Order: sequence, then C-alpha cells, then structure tokens
Amino acid sequence: MEKTSSTPQHDLSASKQSSHDDDKFDVDLEQSEMRAANGLLEALGYEPELTRNRSTLQVAFMSFVLASIPYGLSTTFIYPLLGGGSVNIIWGWLMVSMIILCVSVSLGEITSVYPTAGGVYYQTFMLSPSSYRRIVAWICGWSYVAGNIMITLAVNFGSAQFMIACINVFETSEGVGIFEGKAYQVFLVFLAITLLCNAVSAFGNRWLPLLDTFAIFWTLAGVLAIVICVLVIAKNGRHDAEYVFTNFEPQSGWPVGWSFCVGLLQAAYTTSSTGMVISMCEEVQEPSRQVPKAIVGTTILNTVAGLLFLIPLVYVLPDTAELIALQSGQPVPTIIKSAIGNSAGAFVLLIPLIVLALLCGIGCTTAVSRSVWAFARDGGIPYSNKWKKVNPTLNIPFNAMVLSMVIEIALGLIYFGSSTAFNAFSGVGVITLTVSYACPIAVSFLDGRRQVKNGEFDLGKLGFFCNIVALAWSVLAVPLFCMPSYIPVTAETVNYAPVVFVGFIMLATGWYWVWGKEKYVGPPSIEDSAIDNRPDEACCK
Repeated sequence: MEKTSSTPQHDLSASKQSSHDDDKFDVDLEQSEMRAANGLLEALGYEPELTRNRSTLQVAFMSFVLASIPYGLSTTFIYPLLGGGSVNIIWGWLMVSMIILCVSVSLGEITSVYPTAGGVYYQTFMLSPSSYRRIVAWICGWSYVAGNIMITLAVNFGSAQFMIACINVFETSEGVGIFEGKAYQVFLVFLAITLLCNAVSAFGNRWLPLLDTFAIFWTLAGVLAIVICVLVIAKNGRHDAEYVFTNFEPQSGWPVGWSFCVGLLQAAYTTSSTGMVISMCEEVQEPSRQVPKAIVGTTILNTVAGLLFLIPLVYVLPDTAELIALQSGQPVPTIIKSAIGNSAGAFVLLIPLIVLALLCGIGCTTAVSRSVWAFARDGGIPYSNKWKKVNPTLNIPFNAMVLSMVIEIALGLIYFGSSTAFNAFSGVGVITLTVSYACPIAVSFLDGRRQVKNGEFDLGKLGFFCNIVALAWSVLAVPLFCMPSYIPVTAETVNYAPVVFVGFIMLATGWYWVWGKEKYVGPPSIEDSAIDNRPDEACCK
C-alpha cells in the first residue's frame, strides 16, 4: 500500500519539477533573446534605453491597431463613393492591399537588417553612399516624423468627426442630428481624444500590449456583429451580387480612369500606417524577425478584415448621391442606420468602431513619440537634448510625446480658420509617409539590394519584384493625394496638400543648409560603434 500511494506523489513532484524547468527555460530563452537584440542595437551604435516588452504577436497586434481597418475604412468611405461606387470599394481595396503587401515586404527586408526606432530614416542613412547620406537621411527623417505627427492628427480629428456623426444617428427632426458639429465642438472633442490617447500611452505603457491584444478580439466581435445585423435585417433591401462586384458609377467629375484612382484614396489612407510600427523595434524582443513578420502578416490580415467589413456594407448601400451629399462627410453611420432601421440599434453597432478609433489613436500616439525621440537622439531636431530623454519612471520618451501632442493641437487650431486647409494635413501625412517609405527602398534597390541579403527576411527575386511595385506606387500616390477629390474645383474643395507638401520640403531642406549641414551628423554607423567600443589600449596607440 505504501508503494502504491507514493507513486502518484512522486509523479506529481516530477510533474511540478518539469513544469518549473519549462518555465525557467522559457524565461532564460526570453532573456537570451533580449540580450541578443540589445547586443545588435549596441552594434548599430545605440544604448538600449527602452524595455523590450512585446512579443511577435503583440507587435503584430499593434500594427493591426495602427491601421484599425474597420475604423479607417469607415472614416474615408466617401472617396470610393465619389470615385466609382461598388467597384472602387471592393476591388480598389483589394488592389491597393496587394500593392501595400509589396511595400510591407520591402520594408520588412530592410528592417531585418536595421531594426532601430529610427525606422526608415536610420535605414536610409545606412544604405546611402557617404557622399550624400546626411541630406537624404535628413529629408527622410523629417518626412517620417512629420508623417507620423500628421497621421496621428488626422486619426484623432477623424475620430472626433466620426463620433459626432455616430451621435447624429439620433435626430431632432428629419435629417437634423442632435449634435450641431460646429467648429469649436469638433475641436473640443478632438482635444479630449488627443489628451486621452496621450495619457493612456504615457501612463499605461506596460499595459499597451494587452490593450492591443484586446483590440484584435474587439475588432473581430464588432465586425461580425455589424456584418450579421446589416445583412440579416437589411431594412431597405439588399443589392444583388452583380451590383456589389461590378457596378461602377463615377461621381467625381474626373475622367473614368482618374476617377477610379480617386476612389483608391480610401485604401491608401487606411494603409498609410504600414511602416509606423518600425519605430517600436527597440521595444520588441526579436526585432530582426518579429517586426518584418508583423508588418507582412498584418497586411494580409488587414486585407481579409477589410473585405469582410466592406462587402456586407455594399450589399445594403443606400443611394450613393445622398451619401455623398451628407454634411458630415461620414457615410457609414448613415449606411448602418439605413440597414438597421432605427437609431438606437445603429448606435449600438457603431460603438465597436468608436472604441477602435480610440485604440487607433493610442497606437499612433505611441508610435509618433518613438519616431520623434529616435530622430532627436541623432540630433535631427532643434533642442534635441530635451526630446531625446527617456523618462526613468514611465520608461518612455515622455518629452517627445508632449512635443508631438503640442504640435498636433496647434495644427488642429487651423480648423477654426478653414476646414479645407486643415484637411490638407491629412493628405500631406500620407504623402510624407509614402516618401519616407520609398527612400530606403529606392536606395537599397539602386544599390542592388546588397545589404538586404545579410538579413533574416531576404525574399530574393520576390523582394526585387516587390521593390519595383512599391516604388511605382509611391510615384502614383504622391500626385494622387495632391489632386482634388472632385471637380469643378471651388474654394471649398481645392486641395492644399501640394502647397503644404512643397512648403514642408522647402522648409526641411532650407533648415538643413542653415542649421543641419553644420550641426547634424546623422546616426552612428556600425564603424563608429566599433571605434567607440574598442579597448583603451587600442585607442592609445
């Protein structure tokens, strides 16, 4: 009996010991991976200052949140309606997603070699010939930082406008919402959202990976709820498959071909955040492998999620002319209300998108603070000593975050003067990010992709093809975002994006010759790091 009774106890002890050993092995492996990542960062010339608290899935989840597909597609739904309706909504999304997949592959290959928070700016510097690397990296860095700031501004301001449109599914009379949406009201909502996103990002940094994980399941549940309800209830009926997949009704006033291109703006806006997650490289356990996988994997996930969200909405699409004429410029709340048949039900279905809007703002706020901090760390921003500091208590670049927030709020004040002029910043945000993504891809491509072959994500001939597609898209996207969405052009519909973009490039270039040429030396190269880290005896010889 004694022998029989002791066996289970022995097995239990052995099981506990085995479990303990497995846990210890996992911890040791994780610490080993972090040491390796920090060692690579030191080899690239930087001292590790941020905590590596994100796994592969968590950085992928953050990348998903930065795009926030259902929310991003909702706030920009007006563009494909103008461009061509159903064909633009469905096939335009699929086409741009395939192109962005090529951009993701191209950036992933380069990031596997140079995984730093400097992102595309650092990569451009390292890949460029020494004769002009400083000026090219300077332009890329300013484009990347400005793009991050303006996209974050656009996300938070778009969230304010979208929330007001959601509230206005409740009406005081036919066609009149309960929220007037005056300029000061929109700005105050934007201000509240901006402050909230910065507060959560600053004081909840350790929990952000959990928040990003929650966002994935929240998005899935929200999209399924919207899809099922609008298709099942469909108060005003459903279109047939021919309408959904083949109907093309350009209403932009442009020739048919260019009108279709205008409709691509929805997908282009939504996917513009593709490379922003690179700024999180120094908070990822294995950035050389995890970040490239996250960028590419998330693009594929976004493509599927986008189709799952868009196709049901097109099946219940009301008259497109009425949607285009909406004063709010936000058709999705009206589409869902039309399908559900009552305001309360529509608002409940819109809640997942509202929450996702806030999560997207938090993700963008986090990413923009890292991009500003990384550029300041290399002396690319005036008074860099202030912006490159990492707060020891919060373990984040708090000063850089505050600087970004102040700039966003200051730019938001332009809305009081002209909403048209303010909207140009959304377009410029996409343009500058597109330019910044194109810089390292172009330099690497012209150099025969030599450095990419040293990375863990080299895709060979497929990568070569993706580089060509990514650069071709950049050539198209810049003029596309500079054109008016529809014609004839009036003072209310003119696109000021090209003026702002050219002004920005002139300012950045001029500032380089006035200040940067003498003060800015760029990020430390691998050679510089080797010199800095050599033994004292070698230094004295």
